[in-house]
Amino acid sequence: MTSYTFTRELRLLTPAQFKSVFNNPIKASSAEITLLAIPNEEKHPRLGLTVAKRFIKNANQRNRVKRVVRDSFRLHQHDLPDLDIVVLVRSGVLEMENPELKKLVEKLWRKLSRRYNG
Repeated sequence: MTSYTFTRELRLLTPAQFKSVFNNPIKASSAEITLLAIPNEEKHPRLGLTVAKRFIKNANQRNRVKRVVRDSFRLHQHDLPDLDIVVLVRSGVLEMENPELKKLVEKLWRKLSRRYNG
């Protein structure tokens, strides 16, 4: 049975893991969100989130964005290639409702997969 959990091994945890992604990434972006990714040695994708206080002032808003992105990743993890992915969020995301944000993130997952495979 396929598992859709978001366990510790599916996360980027250390600054070194994040830094390696920033060095020479594959990019997929929109005006509000940028995905950076590099191939990893694991047998699954891993996710890291950066939601800057500079762009989204309120903690509850930052948490909402992170929750939507994490949930989307959790549901699509088996469709994604073995990549370390960092999600960068900019201020335009505040105006988006959850379903709209989820749709955008799903589109970016597909774009990233195409760029990696293509």
